[in-house]
Amino acid sequence: MNGILYGVGVGPGAPDLMTLRAVEVLQKVDVILAAASPRNEHSAALAIARPHLRPQARVERLDFPMTRDAHARQVAWSAAAQTTRSILESGHSAAFLTVGDPLIYSTFGYLMRTLQAMAPHIEIEIVPGITSYQAAAARARAVLCEDSESLLVLPGINSREQLEIALQHTESAVILKAYRNLPAIAAAMAGSGRLEGCIFASLVERPGEVIRVGIPDDEATPAYMSLILSRNGRNT
Repeated sequence: MNGILYGVGVGPGAPDLMTLRAVEVLQKVDVILAAASPRNEHSAALAIARPHLRPQARVERLDFPMTRDAHARQVAWSAAAQTTRSILESGHSAAFLTVGDPLIYSTFGYLMRTLQAMAPHIEIEIVPGITSYQAAAARARAVLCEDSESLLVLPGINSREQLEIALQHTESAVILKAYRNLPAIAAAMAGSGRLEGCIFASLVERPGEVIRVGIPDDEATPAYMSLILSRNGRNT
C-alpha cells in the first residue's frame, strides 16, 4: 500500500502559528521532506516545524536550486519527485514542509505536478498555512482589504513597469519576494502613488523581524523573506 504525500504549510515563522491539522500530520508521517538550496543546507520550513516533529521521524532533504534556468529546474523537480515516489511506494507517508502556504509561490506546486505526471496513483493531501502577508498585516494592525476592495498578490521579481501597471488597477496589494529588486519596486510604488504609507516587513515572526512604514532607502539588501503591504497608499 502506498503512503500519502502531504503538502504542509508551516506558517510564516513561529512554530505556534502552525495549524492544529499541520501538527497532527507531522505527528503521524514517517518521513519529513525539506526543500533546500544546493548551496545552503538550511531549511527555514524545517526549522519552524522541528518542535512538532516526532523524534523518530526521518528527514529527507530535496534540492531545489534558486535559478530561472528551465532545464536545471526541471531536472531538480524530477529528481525530487522520484525520491518522493520511492518513499511513498515503499509504504511510508511523507510531509513536504513549506513556509507559509503550499500553494502560494511554493516549491510544493512544482513537486506536486511533477509527481502527479510521474505517478498519478499517488494520493496527495494539502494542509493550508498562514501566509507571511497575513502575519505581517496582523503584526502591523493593517487592514488588507474590506468592503468591495480587491487584493492583489504580486511577485517582487517582476519589472518596474509590470509592477506599476498592476498596482494601478487594485485597491490593496501585497508584494512578496521584495529583496533584490527593491529599487524597482520602490520606483513602481512611487509611480503608482503608493510609496507613502506602505508597510515594509521582513522576517515576520522570526528573529530579526522588521516591520516599518516606508521602504528602506539604504543600500543593504533586505532579507529574502521580505514583503510590502499597500492599501490605497495607506497603512491602515
